[in-house]
Amino acid sequence: MNMIIVIVFLTGYSLIIFEKMLKINKAAFSLLTGVFCWLFLIINRGIYSGVLEKLNTGLSDTAGILFFLLGAMTIVELIESHHGFDIIIKRISAKTSRQLLWAMALITFFLSAVLDNLTTAIIMTMLMRKLVSNTENRMIFSGIIIIAANAGGAWSPIGDVTTTMLWIGERITALNTASRLIVPCIINLLIPLILSTLMLHNTGIISSLTENSQTDIHPVERNIIFFSGVGVLISVPVFKILTHMPPYMGILAGLGLLWVLTELMHKNKEDDMKHSLSVLQALKNTDMSAILFFFGILLSVSALETAGILSKLATWASSTFQSVTILTAATGLLSAIIDNVPLVAASIGMYPVSIFPTDHYFWELIAYCTGTGGSILIIGSAAGVAVMGIGKVEFFRYVKKISWLAILGYISGIGVFSFQNYLFNH
Repeated sequence: MNMIIVIVFLTGYSLIIFEKMLKINKAAFSLLTGVFCWLFLIINRGIYSGVLEKLNTGLSDTAGILFFLLGAMTIVELIESHHGFDIIIKRISAKTSRQLLWAMALITFFLSAVLDNLTTAIIMTMLMRKLVSNTENRMIFSGIIIIAANAGGAWSPIGDVTTTMLWIGERITALNTASRLIVPCIINLLIPLILSTLMLHNTGIISSLTENSQTDIHPVERNIIFFSGVGVLISVPVFKILTHMPPYMGILAGLGLLWVLTELMHKNKEDDMKHSLSVLQALKNTDMSAILFFFGILLSVSALETAGILSKLATWASSTFQSVTILTAATGLLSAIIDNVPLVAASIGMYPVSIFPTDHYFWELIAYCTGTGGSILIIGSAAGVAVMGIGKVEFFRYVKKISWLAILGYISGIGVFSFQNYLFNH
């Protein structure tokens, strides 16, 4: 029966890939795949085997991610409706597309380490849509944003959900991981960035920024919403550390505060204007199909994990790849196909600290590989899925234009990390 579940997952995955050809939204296939994976698992195990309890547990974890995604996207939409990103746009001194690409890549890299790669990817893609008009250039910008967001999140314990899992699970420590991984992660970005710069049409930046700034939004209101929204996003990791509550609680609390703030700020405006600047309108503008797609994918992966398929795959990989470097590199490549969260969870379960102690080479390389390996395919990371929805990026165009760049950066980063480890131990 496990083979049937694998076939269902691969079939659904294939249908998602051919979304444009079939002209059916990928969210539909994603939801069907998730439901049928669990259906066949229940048929195989029986309803009294504890599968439903595991479904409910998995749903709780998945819902937390989705609520965080929904809250972050709504806040970004709220900032956008108040033209808050014009504050950043006006301070970008780049005059050409190549200068802009480097500026946005570096901002994305360091911002994702402070926020998280998903939120940063959302913000930067929204900015990119305002600044870049050329279709081919947008494809390159989208790819670099994904690579930069994932690379920036991999070296920070709060930048990516997998590094956070390893940090909370006491497999890595914050300072050691940051110091060991920042250089490999920079290399992971620089190689694709240099090559993509040569591919870019070096055109001028969209000149309608002054038009965008001429709105009915008062500069003070725009500044308040922008800094409040960014402040909420930045404070989520702090909220988690102080309260020990999951991140989605922090983002929902922040969204609630912004909701009250906007209602008070616009209470004397005309109804049409008030509605266009409300949180309710921001919610309507949020891409719900992307959220449902993400939900279906996580649902499918949790079924594979419950069925024991992922743990068997990890066991096979350990016996097949004797080298720790090759094993972790293969795990990172696998994370481009399926979600990296269960892969890291399986690794934590398979290898206790008695085998690989805290801050071992294995755990640091797992953090790098699972964090950056998802950039190889656009659906390999939450940041990629978000950019896919917001930037309207097609799967095969990403494979053709960006995947090979991401692979070169990924391999180069592993090489640099291995060399660093050799120097530190000799």
